[in-house]
Amino acid sequence: MDLFNSWLVETPIAHRGLHDKLHPENSISAFNKAIENGYAIELDVQLIADGTVIVFHDESLSRLTDNDGYIKFLNKSDLDILKLSASKEKIPTLEEVLNFVDGRVPLLIEIKNSDKVGELEKNTLELLKKYDGEFAVQSFNPFVLEYFYKHAPEIPRGQLAGYFKETKLSFFKKYALKRMMLNKKISHPDFISYEGRHLPNRFVRKYKTLPLLAWTVKSQSEYMKVVKYCDNVIFEGFEPKI
Repeated sequence: MDLFNSWLVETPIAHRGLHDKLHPENSISAFNKAIENGYAIELDVQLIADGTVIVFHDESLSRLTDNDGYIKFLNKSDLDILKLSASKEKIPTLEEVLNFVDGRVPLLIEIKNSDKVGELEKNTLELLKKYDGEFAVQSFNPFVLEYFYKHAPEIPRGQLAGYFKETKLSFFKKYALKRMMLNKKISHPDFISYEGRHLPNRFVRKYKTLPLLAWTVKSQSEYMKVVKYCDNVIFEGFEPKI
C-alpha cells in the first residue's frame, strides 16, 4: 500500500474523536461527531482484567469518571456503571466502537501498553481481523509494533515519538524513543507520528521516505506552523482550515 496516497495523509485525524464538553473524549458521541464532519478518528485501546479491549486513554479513572480506581482492575460488567465526564456515556469497548464506526471513516488505533506485549495485541488483532474498514495502528512502544509486524504485517504501523519532556520515562527510554533508535531492528514502522511542537527535527528527516503525522495540534495557528513539515495532523480542540 502506498501510504502517501491514502487516507493516512489525506484526511485530518480527530484526536480521541471530535470531543468537547458535551462529547467526552474516546466516546461514541465524539466518534459520531467526527464521522459527521468527515474526519478520521484517533483512539486509544487498553486491556482490562477480564481480557476485554476498551477504548480509554488514562491508566487511572479519576480524570474522566467519578471513580478513583484503575483501568487494569475493571471487568466488562463495570463499564455500564462508570460514566464519562458526568455524561450518560460509558467507556466503550473496541468491539462496540468498531461496530459503531462500521467503516464510515478510517481509524488510527493507538495501542497503549508499557508492560509485557502479548494479550492486548492479540485480542486487538482478533477484533481488527474481522473489521471491514480502513485502519492503522500506532504505539510509543516499539515492541508493540514488532508484534504487529510479525503477526499482521499487512496492517500499517506507526511509531509514535517525541521529546517526552513532561513524562516520567527513564533517561535511556527518552533518549531512544526521541531518536527512534529501535525503528529498523524492532518496530519496522510504515509511518511516523511525531510530537508536532518539535517539528522539524533531525530525527524525522532520516525517515523522509515514510509519511509523517504531527500530534497533537491544538490550534489553527499551530496547524499553520507545523503543516509544512508533515503530511497530516492529529488535531484536538479546533477544526483545521486547510
